[in-house]
Amino acid sequence: MRLRLLMLLVLLGVTTAAPAQIAIGINFSLFPELVQVPNYPVYYAPRQHTNYFFYDGLYWVYHDDDWYTSDWYDGPWWRTAPEYVPDYVLRVPVRYYRRPPAYFLGWRRNAPPRWGEHWGRDWEQRRSGWDQWDHRTAPAPAPLPTYQRQYSGNTYPRVEEQHTLRKQKYRYEPKDALVREHVRPQIQGASAPTAPERQLQRQRKDAGKDARERDKPPRSVKPPAQKSEPAVQKQRPQPPAAAPPREQQAPKSQRKDGGPQGKGAHRDPGGEPMRGRDNEPEKARDKGEE
Repeated sequence: MRLRLLMLLVLLGVTTAAPAQIAIGINFSLFPELVQVPNYPVYYAPRQHTNYFFYDGLYWVYHDDDWYTSDWYDGPWWRTAPEYVPDYVLRVPVRYYRRPPAYFLGWRRNAPPRWGEHWGRDWEQRRSGWDQWDHRTAPAPAPLPTYQRQYSGNTYPRVEEQHTLRKQKYRYEPKDALVREHVRPQIQGASAPTAPERQLQRQRKDAGKDARERDKPPRSVKPPAQKSEPAVQKQRPQPPAAAPPREQQAPKSQRKDGGPQGKGAHRDPGGEPMRGRDNEPEKARDKGEE
Protein backbone atom coordinates (compact mmCIF):
# COMPACT_ATOMS: atom_id res chain seq x y z
CA MET A 1 0.00 0.00 0.00
CA ARG A 2 2.80 2.40 0.90
CA LEU A 3 4.60 1.54 -2.30
CA ARG A 4 1.52 2.37 -4.36
CA LEU A 5 1.06 5.66 -2.53
CA LEU A 6 4.71 6.57 -3.11
CA MET A 7 4.44 5.79 -6.83
CA LEU A 8 1.28 7.91 -7.06
CA LEU A 9 3.03 10.87 -5.43
CA VAL A 10 5.98 10.52 -7.81
CA LEU A 11 3.67 10.49 -10.81
CA LEU A 12 1.82 13.54 -9.53
CA GLY A 13 5.09 15.35 -9.03
CA VAL A 14 6.22 14.59 -12.59
CA THR A 15 2.87 15.67 -13.99
CA THR A 16 2.77 19.03 -12.20
CA ALA A 17 6.41 19.82 -13.11
CA ALA A 18 5.75 19.85 -16.85
CA PRO A 19 3.81 22.74 -18.44
CA ALA A 20 0.32 21.87 -19.55
CA GLN A 21 -0.86 22.12 -23.14
CA ILE A 22 -3.76 24.59 -23.27
CA ALA A 23 -6.34 25.43 -25.91
CA ILE A 24 -6.61 29.23 -25.95
CA GLY A 25 -9.11 29.61 -28.78
CA ILE A 26 -6.60 31.03 -31.29
CA ASN A 27 -6.62 29.17 -34.58
CA PHE A 28 -4.64 30.03 -37.69
CA SER A 29 -5.47 28.31 -40.93
CA LEU A 30 -2.32 29.72 -42.58
CA PHE A 31 1.07 31.02 -41.54
CA PRO A 32 0.38 34.60 -40.36
CA GLU A 33 1.96 37.75 -41.72
CA LEU A 34 4.62 38.97 -39.30
CA VAL A 35 6.17 42.45 -39.24
CA GLN A 36 9.08 43.59 -37.12
CA VAL A 37 8.35 46.12 -34.40
CA PRO A 38 10.59 49.14 -35.26
CA ASN A 39 13.85 49.09 -33.26
CA TYR A 40 12.81 45.88 -31.44
CA PRO A 41 13.95 42.28 -32.05
CA VAL A 42 10.29 41.27 -31.96
CA TYR A 43 7.67 40.63 -34.67
CA TYR A 44 3.92 41.17 -34.36
CA ALA A 45 0.91 40.14 -36.48
CA PRO A 46 -0.77 43.36 -37.71
CA ARG A 47 -3.65 41.58 -39.49
CA GLN A 48 -4.63 39.33 -36.58
CA HIS A 49 -7.11 40.32 -33.90
CA THR A 50 -4.91 38.99 -31.12
CA ASN A 51 -1.76 39.89 -29.17
CA TYR A 52 0.55 37.73 -31.23
CA PHE A 53 4.36 38.06 -31.28
CA PHE A 54 7.49 36.22 -32.38
CA TYR A 55 10.77 36.51 -30.47
CA ASP A 56 13.97 34.46 -30.20
CA GLY A 57 12.62 31.55 -32.23
CA LEU A 58 9.29 31.19 -30.37
CA TYR A 59 5.73 32.47 -30.72
CA TRP A 60 4.26 34.47 -27.84
CA VAL A 61 0.57 35.20 -27.22
CA TYR A 62 -0.90 37.36 -24.48
CA HIS A 63 -4.43 36.08 -23.93
CA ASP A 64 -6.80 36.42 -20.94
CA ASP A 65 -4.12 37.90 -18.70
CA ASP A 66 -1.63 35.06 -19.34
CA TRP A 67 1.37 34.52 -21.61
CA TYR A 68 1.55 31.45 -23.83
CA THR A 69 4.42 30.11 -25.89
CA SER A 70 4.76 27.69 -28.80
CA ASP A 71 7.26 26.37 -31.33
CA TRP A 72 4.67 26.50 -34.13
CA TYR A 73 2.45 29.29 -35.36
CA ASP A 74 -0.82 27.52 -34.48
CA GLY A 75 0.23 25.85 -31.25
CA PRO A 76 -0.11 23.81 -29.19
CA TRP A 77 0.32 26.52 -26.57
CA TRP A 78 2.03 26.27 -23.19
CA ARG A 79 1.43 28.70 -20.36
CA THR A 80 4.54 30.70 -19.37
CA ALA A 81 4.78 32.22 -15.92
CA PRO A 82 5.33 36.03 -15.81
CA GLU A 83 8.80 35.64 -14.28
CA TYR A 84 9.99 33.76 -17.39
CA VAL A 85 8.69 36.13 -20.08
CA PRO A 86 11.74 37.79 -21.74
CA ASP A 87 12.37 41.52 -21.29
CA TYR A 88 12.14 42.34 -24.99
CA VAL A 89 8.65 40.82 -25.21
CA LEU A 90 7.53 42.83 -22.19
CA ARG A 91 9.00 46.02 -23.70
CA VAL A 92 6.83 45.98 -26.84
CA PRO A 93 4.74 49.21 -26.78
CA VAL A 94 1.01 49.09 -26.10
CA ARG A 95 0.14 50.13 -29.64
CA TYR A 96 1.29 46.77 -31.04
CA TYR A 97 -1.21 44.81 -28.97
CA ARG A 98 -3.99 44.17 -31.48
CA ARG A 99 -6.41 43.12 -28.73
CA PRO A 100 -5.35 44.99 -25.58
CA PRO A 101 -7.07 44.10 -22.30
CA ALA A 102 -9.26 46.65 -20.56
CA TYR A 103 -6.64 47.64 -17.97
CA PHE A 104 -4.37 48.90 -20.81
CA LEU A 105 -6.80 51.80 -21.22
CA GLY A 106 -5.15 55.12 -20.40
CA TRP A 107 -1.57 53.79 -20.71
CA ARG A 108 0.81 55.46 -23.15
CA ARG A 109 0.62 53.81 -26.55
CA ASN A 110 4.32 54.26 -27.34
CA ALA A 111 5.44 52.85 -23.96
CA PRO A 112 5.41 49.24 -22.72
CA PRO A 113 2.57 48.05 -20.50
CA ARG A 114 2.92 48.72 -16.79
CA TRP A 115 3.66 45.14 -15.85
CA GLY A 116 4.97 46.02 -12.40
CA GLU A 117 1.70 47.75 -11.60
CA HIS A 118 -0.27 44.80 -12.92
CA TRP A 119 1.72 41.86 -11.48
CA GLY A 120 2.69 43.45 -8.19
CA ARG A 121 5.74 44.59 -6.28
CA ASP A 122 7.25 41.13 -5.82
CA TRP A 123 7.46 40.58 -9.57
CA GLU A 124 8.85 44.09 -10.12
CA GLN A 125 11.58 43.55 -7.56
CA ARG A 126 12.65 40.28 -9.19
CA ARG A 127 12.65 41.89 -12.62
CA SER A 128 14.11 45.22 -11.70
CA GLY A 129 15.32 47.24 -14.73
CA TRP A 130 13.31 45.28 -17.29
CA ASP A 131 12.06 48.54 -18.90
CA GLN A 132 15.45 50.30 -18.99
CA TRP A 133 17.56 49.59 -22.05
CA ASP A 134 19.51 51.19 -24.88
CA HIS A 135 17.82 50.80 -28.26
CA ARG A 136 21.21 50.87 -29.96
CA THR A 137 22.24 47.65 -28.20
CA ALA A 138 19.18 45.66 -29.21
CA PRO A 139 20.07 42.30 -30.78
CA ALA A 140 19.09 41.36 -34.29
CA PRO A 141 15.73 39.56 -34.59
CA ALA A 142 15.73 35.80 -34.98
CA PRO A 143 14.96 34.48 -38.48
CA LEU A 144 11.33 33.65 -39.11
CA PRO A 145 10.57 29.92 -39.40
CA THR A 146 9.11 30.30 -42.88
CA TYR A 147 9.36 26.53 -43.47
CA GLN A 148 6.08 26.28 -41.52
CA ARG A 149 4.18 27.95 -44.37
CA GLN A 150 3.89 24.61 -46.17
CA TYR A 151 2.03 23.05 -43.22
CA SER A 152 -1.60 24.03 -42.76
CA GLY A 153 -5.02 22.43 -42.35
CA ASN A 154 -4.77 18.65 -42.58
CA THR A 155 -1.00 18.81 -43.10
CA TYR A 156 -0.36 20.66 -39.82
CA PRO A 157 1.94 18.30 -37.88
CA ARG A 158 1.32 16.73 -34.51
CA VAL A 159 3.41 17.64 -31.47
CA GLU A 160 5.96 14.84 -31.87
CA GLU A 161 6.31 15.63 -35.57
CA GLN A 162 6.76 19.36 -34.88
CA HIS A 163 9.82 18.74 -32.77
CA THR A 164 11.43 16.59 -35.50
CA LEU A 165 10.67 19.07 -38.29
CA ARG A 166 12.04 21.97 -36.27
CA LYS A 167 15.32 20.17 -35.68
CA GLN A 168 15.62 19.38 -39.38
CA LYS A 169 14.61 22.74 -40.87
CA TYR A 170 15.22 25.43 -38.24
CA ARG A 171 18.69 25.38 -36.72
CA TYR A 172 18.36 28.62 -34.75
CA GLU A 173 19.22 28.40 -31.05
CA PRO A 174 17.75 30.91 -28.53
CA LYS A 175 20.05 33.74 -27.40
CA ASP A 176 17.94 35.09 -24.54
CA ALA A 177 18.90 33.53 -21.21
CA LEU A 178 15.30 33.10 -20.00
CA VAL A 179 14.26 31.46 -23.26
CA ARG A 180 17.33 29.23 -23.42
CA GLU A 181 17.33 28.11 -19.78
CA HIS A 182 13.64 28.00 -18.84
CA VAL A 183 11.05 28.38 -21.60
CA ARG A 184 12.56 26.31 -24.36
CA PRO A 185 13.52 23.31 -22.16
CA GLN A 186 10.00 23.20 -20.71
CA ILE A 187 8.44 23.13 -24.17
CA GLN A 188 10.84 20.43 -25.33
CA GLY A 189 10.16 18.35 -22.24
CA ALA A 190 6.40 18.71 -22.66
CA SER A 191 6.59 17.93 -26.37
CA ALA A 192 8.72 14.83 -25.92
CA PRO A 193 6.80 11.62 -25.21
CA THR A 194 6.94 10.26 -21.66
CA ALA A 195 8.35 6.84 -20.78
CA PRO A 196 4.92 5.10 -20.88
CA GLU A 197 4.17 6.80 -24.22
CA ARG A 198 7.52 5.69 -25.65
CA GLN A 199 6.83 2.12 -24.49
CA LEU A 200 3.38 2.21 -26.09
CA GLN A 201 4.83 3.57 -29.34
CA ARG A 202 7.46 0.82 -29.31
CA GLN A 203 4.80 -1.86 -28.77
CA ARG A 204 2.72 -0.48 -31.63
CA LYS A 205 5.76 -0.39 -33.86
CA ASP A 206 6.67 -3.99 -33.02
CA ALA A 207 3.06 -5.12 -33.58
CA GLY A 208 2.98 -3.42 -36.95
CA LYS A 209 6.30 -5.01 -37.88
CA ASP A 210 5.01 -8.48 -36.94
CA ALA A 211 1.86 -7.90 -38.99
CA ARG A 212 3.92 -6.89 -42.02
CA GLU A 213 6.07 -9.97 -41.64
CA ARG A 214 2.98 -12.21 -41.55
CA ASP A 215 1.53 -10.56 -44.65
CA LYS A 216 4.70 -11.03 -46.67
CA PRO A 217 4.50 -13.83 -49.29
CA PRO A 218 6.76 -16.81 -48.58
CA ARG A 219 10.16 -16.47 -50.03
CA SER A 220 10.98 -18.84 -52.88
CA VAL A 221 13.71 -21.30 -51.97
CA LYS A 222 16.54 -21.19 -54.41
CA PRO A 223 18.03 -24.56 -55.46
CA PRO A 224 21.51 -25.19 -54.16
CA ALA A 225 24.13 -23.93 -56.47
CA GLN A 226 25.81 -26.71 -58.43
CA LYS A 227 29.50 -27.04 -58.10
CA SER A 228 31.26 -26.18 -61.26
CA GLU A 229 33.26 -28.99 -62.77
CA PRO A 230 37.00 -28.53 -62.83
CA ALA A 231 38.21 -27.14 -66.05
CA VAL A 232 39.57 -29.80 -68.43
CA GLN A 233 43.20 -29.30 -68.92
CA LYS A 234 44.01 -28.61 -72.46
CA GLN A 235 46.12 -31.36 -74.02
CA ARG A 236 49.19 -30.28 -75.74
CA PRO A 237 49.00 -30.88 -79.49
CA GLN A 238 50.97 -34.00 -80.45
CA PRO A 239 53.45 -33.69 -83.30
CA PRO A 240 52.21 -35.32 -86.50
CA ALA A 241 53.23 -38.96 -86.87
CA ALA A 242 56.10 -39.61 -89.24
CA ALA A 243 55.06 -40.95 -92.61
CA PRO A 244 55.77 -44.66 -93.03
CA PRO A 245 58.93 -45.38 -95.12
CA ARG A 246 58.31 -46.10 -98.74
CA GLU A 247 58.62 -49.73 -99.74
CA GLN A 248 62.02 -50.50 -101.23
CA GLN A 249 62.05 -52.06 -104.65
CA ALA A 250 63.49 -55.53 -104.96
CA PRO A 251 66.57 -56.02 -107.22
CA LYS A 252 65.99 -57.02 -110.80
CA SER A 253 67.29 -60.52 -110.16
CA GLN A 254 64.47 -61.17 -107.68
CA ARG A 255 61.67 -59.75 -109.80
CA LYS A 256 58.86 -62.08 -110.73
CA ASP A 257 55.75 -61.69 -112.65
CA GLY A 258 53.31 -59.74 -110.66
CA GLY A 259 56.05 -58.25 -108.51
CA PRO A 260 57.43 -54.84 -108.70
CA GLN A 261 58.49 -53.91 -112.21
CA GLY A 262 61.62 -52.17 -113.27
CA LYS A 263 62.01 -49.07 -115.23
CA GLY A 264 59.97 -49.16 -118.40
CA ALA A 265 57.51 -51.76 -117.16
CA HIS A 266 53.94 -50.84 -117.75
CA ARG A 267 50.67 -52.36 -116.77
CA ASP A 268 47.63 -52.49 -118.87
CA PRO A 269 44.36 -51.57 -117.45
CA GLY A 270 43.79 -55.18 -116.49
CA GLY A 271 46.85 -55.27 -114.29
CA GLU A 272 49.10 -57.40 -116.61
CA PRO A 273 52.56 -56.11 -117.36
CA MET A 274 53.09 -54.80 -120.82
CA ARG A 275 56.28 -55.79 -122.56
CA GLY A 276 58.59 -53.07 -123.70
CA ARG A 277 62.15 -52.79 -124.78
CA ASP A 278 63.42 -54.53 -121.70
CA ASN A 279 61.58 -57.67 -122.72
CA GLU A 280 62.96 -57.99 -126.24
CA PRO A 281 65.85 -60.49 -125.35
CA GLU A 282 63.19 -62.80 -123.94
CA LYS A 283 61.53 -62.88 -127.32
CA ALA A 284 64.82 -63.85 -129.03
CA ARG A 285 65.40 -66.58 -126.43
CA ASP A 286 62.05 -67.95 -127.06
CA LYS A 287 62.69 -68.16 -130.75
CA GLY A 288 66.01 -70.09 -130.20
CA GLU A 289 64.32 -72.65 -128.02
CA GLU A 290 61.84 -73.31 -130.70
